Amino acid sequence: MIIQQFYDKGLAHGSYALIRTGKMIVIDPARDPQPYYDFAAQHDADIVGVIETHPHADFVSSHLEIHQTTGAVIYSSKLTGAEYPHESFDDGDVIQLNDIKLKAINTPGHSPDSICILVEDEEGTESAIFTGDTLFVGDVGRPDLRENVGNITAKKEELARQMYASTRSKLMNLPHNVIVYPAHGPGSLCGKNMSPDLQSTIGRELRENYALQLMDELQFVKTLIADQPFVPKYFGHDVELNKKGAPSFKNSVESVLKLNENAVLEKGVLIIDTRPKLDFRKGYLKGAINLQNGEKFETWLGSIVNPGEPFYLVAADEAELDMMIKKAAKIGYEKNIKGALLIPASATETMSDLDLSDFTNHTDSYTVIDVRNDTETAEGLIFKNAITIPLPQLRERINEIPTDKPIVVHCAAGYRSAAGVSIIKGDIDTVPVYDLGEAVTNFAVNS
Repeated sequence: MIIQQFYDKGLAHGSYALIRTGKMIVIDPARDPQPYYDFAAQHDADIVGVIETHPHADFVSSHLEIHQTTGAVIYSSKLTGAEYPHESFDDGDVIQLNDIKLKAINTPGHSPDSICILVEDEEGTESAIFTGDTLFVGDVGRPDLRENVGNITAKKEELARQMYASTRSKLMNLPHNVIVYPAHGPGSLCGKNMSPDLQSTIGRELRENYALQLMDELQFVKTLIADQPFVPKYFGHDVELNKKGAPSFKNSVESVLKLNENAVLEKGVLIIDTRPKLDFRKGYLKGAINLQNGEKFETWLGSIVNPGEPFYLVAADEAELDMMIKKAAKIGYEKNIKGALLIPASATETMSDLDLSDFTNHTDSYTVIDVRNDTETAEGLIFKNAITIPLPQLRERINEIPTDKPIVVHCAAGYRSAAGVSIIKGDIDTVPVYDLGEAVTNFAVNS
């Protein structure tokens, strides 16, 4: 038996291939199916099945495309209400992969339709479990993403209670040496306390995972609901898209319109400029948002831009442009791209640097905007009079920013503030707007 993890750092997403004697099952595949085809070819295996542990909120799955390309059967819980061809896979159902068995376990909690997949190896031993977004290394899935979307909706309190039952009555009773393969790692917004390790065992989780420690249901519900991270704008959209099944990755990416760099852009359409901030500040299109290429580009794109909202995508060169289109497609946003282009000669707007010495000595002479998340600012503000507006809310809350002083924007390390400054400058031009950038690390948090 071969188990291979495919890990996407950008979305902190782990998908899997399981091979036994020439047959392969894919679990929770990413948008681009090519790595699974390549792995199957490398091991001379046929892809015979795809299992979805639930309709994912944070990425678009290629389950339908793999089915259409290979004929593989898609398995998902009957509770999903899947609109793609599939076979239900719930408590008591078994997939026989030659001499090993994959057993479905319904584990509601992260979502009402979540399942885990328990592997019984060729010797009849329960040896591994694919836990989707139910159990992570050091955490369990957040319960607040399915209050308004999906085939079945449920309040976060009810899902938290279901998670308590799923962990206590099912997962925690498994043998301690069963290997845990989760769908996410640190940085994912599907949980709040994930370990850097990308696999574990049931025994280790029983010892170390805060959510599996001794507590009653009420305490568990309060603990699980508290301090969950923000919910990006695109999450509900992706749940619905995954319930239907997404179109071909390659065809979707290739259908994005490429524009000449001197093309006339439609007024009022959002511009996402993916270049490094130092290049952006030397010359950008008026109103452009500087969302730099980086490991979390997809998350911030889907947090700032609304599902279905058109935008132009700008990059420094063709290779970078193609990469950014593919990153947008990972969350289903390739359809939002009205046109993709290289930075044009008309990009002549510039941004001034902050006089750090003057700001340090006369902080009260500036309006400080803190674009960190609520969970971060709850631990203490860096500047006591700062106005806190999390980056995902900034476009909608621009009118809360006073314009009687120069404006300084900061986050925790510089990535989000670069985006924040560009958003504010697109709306406010009566006072200077500066980015504190990485210099924020010179200032201590005031609790």
